[in-house]
Amino acid sequence: MTTLDEELDPAGALSSVPAAGDRRRGAVVGKLKFCYGPMDCGKSTLALQIDHNHARQGRRGLLLVRHDRSGEPQISSRIGITRDALEVGQDTDLRALVRGEWSRGQHVDYLIVDEAQFLSPEQVEQLAELADDVQLDVYCFGIATDFRSQLFPGARRLFELADELQPVQVEVLCWCGLPGRFNARVLDGQVLRAGDTVVVADAEGYVEDSAMPRSHIQTTTMRYQVLCRPHFRLGDLGPHSEHPGQLRLT
Repeated sequence: MTTLDEELDPAGALSSVPAAGDRRRGAVVGKLKFCYGPMDCGKSTLALQIDHNHARQGRRGLLLVRHDRSGEPQISSRIGITRDALEVGQDTDLRALVRGEWSRGQHVDYLIVDEAQFLSPEQVEQLAELADDVQLDVYCFGIATDFRSQLFPGARRLFELADELQPVQVEVLCWCGLPGRFNARVLDGQVLRAGDTVVVADAEGYVEDSAMPRSHIQTTTMRYQVLCRPHFRLGDLGPHSEHPGQLRLT
């Protein structure tokens, strides 16, 4: 079986793509890190801050995103910071993406991947391969669980493979004041318990699949709301709402 080094660059171009800074002086080790948390905890802001810090030290990275809430190929934070990014498609080979940068004479020291929960398990494995075999630092940011409180497949694989797991420390509160951990999907005031796993939404509007033409994006009242576990179970969105989404024990 060939290694990634042999597959990506049989001509030996890897030797011309060293890591930046002090890392040139010793053994280079890549890492795969997953920063996770519910909506509004600042994951995208942290992603852009890490990119800024690395770039200031002369390192070059790629910003990648899968299903940004804006529907555009960018990393956008809710506090208004936005950077253009490369959209990762369902069939994107992330190793080939990096290889393409090398073929254009561009070195790559690190990857920033936002909305990483939407990656396929195979794409997460490609990120681990890039960290191990070509010593890239890979920083992934995303939500751990979907609207049903079940792990996204991409997030599950990151929990299994990542060198570092870091919950984002900015506390997000449920309407009751308790820490919020669950991202409830809400449509017309009701907490939904079934549906497609991937539905990207904010206050208004949603995109079920990044392949959908933007002209087909539907306007709706679908949104997400962070809840604590008791109110997620009850489907309780606040003191002025009804409780149509209550979970039942069987």
